[in-house]
Amino acid sequence: MKFLALTAAALVLFANTSIAADLPDLSGKTVVVVTENAYPPLQFVDPKSGDAIGWEYDAMADIAKRINITVEYDNISWDAMIPAVSEGQFDLGMTGITIREDRAEKVDFSDAYMRSEMMMIVRSEEDRFTDAKSFAAGDDLLMAAQPGTTPFYVGVYDVLDGDEANPRIKLFETFGATVQALRTGDVDLVLSDSTAANGYVEASNGGLKIIGDTLGTEDFGFIFPKGSDLVAPMNAAIAAMKADGTIDALNKKWFLDYKIGQ
Repeated sequence: MKFLALTAAALVLFANTSIAADLPDLSGKTVVVVTENAYPPLQFVDPKSGDAIGWEYDAMADIAKRINITVEYDNISWDAMIPAVSEGQFDLGMTGITIREDRAEKVDFSDAYMRSEMMMIVRSEEDRFTDAKSFAAGDDLLMAAQPGTTPFYVGVYDVLDGDEANPRIKLFETFGATVQALRTGDVDLVLSDSTAANGYVEASNGGLKIIGDTLGTEDFGFIFPKGSDLVAPMNAAIAAMKADGTIDALNKKWFLDYKIGQ
C-alpha cells in the first residue's frame, strides 16, 4: 500500500512537472493588465490595507510565474474596458468578464477559468417578492444594474419584459454602486453571478440575502485585443492550473476561507 501511494504521488508530481515543462516561456515579457477593482472577491481594494487583492490577482501572479511574464496593472471603468482592450490600449482585461458571442466580435477571450450562476440579491427584510416572476409582477419594484453587463441583460430579458429602456432598471457606473443603492433602499433588487453575490451577502452582516432560483450560468474569461499572441500561452497556463489543483485552491481561499472586510 505504501509503495502504491508513493507511486501515485510520483505520477502526480511527474504529471505536474510535465505540464509545467510544456508551458511556453515568454522571456519576462511585460503584459499590461487592466481591471476595475470593484468586483469582490475576484478583484477589489482591501478595506484594511488599501491594496488591490482578489482571486484574479492571485491567478494572474501564478500565471505570470508559469509562462514567465512581467505583469503591470492599470484601472479603468467597466464600460470603457472592452473598447480599450479592443483598441489595444492594454494587453489583457480582467474583471469577471462573461464570455459572450457579441463581445467576442470585439475582443478575444481566454478559455473559461470559472463558471458561475446568476443570483438575486435583496435586503434581508424583503418579503414583497421571492423570485423573478413575483418581482416582475410588482410594477413599483426597481432593479439596479451596470449597463452592458450580463446582470443587465438577464434583468431585461429573463426577469422583465425585454425592453432595455425599461424605467424599472436603474443604471449605475459600478457594481458596488448598485449594491449600495440596494442597501439604502433606492432599488429593490440586484442581480449578480454567485461569485460576487455570495461575497457581498457574507460581508453585509445580515443586511442582504439571496432569494429565488438561479437564473442560468456564465463562464468567465480574460479578454485580449483580437489576434493577441497571449491567448494561447494564457490558455495553457489556465489548463495547467486546473490540472494541478491551483484553481480549486484559489476557489477555496477566496470563496470559503476569506471574509471580505474582516
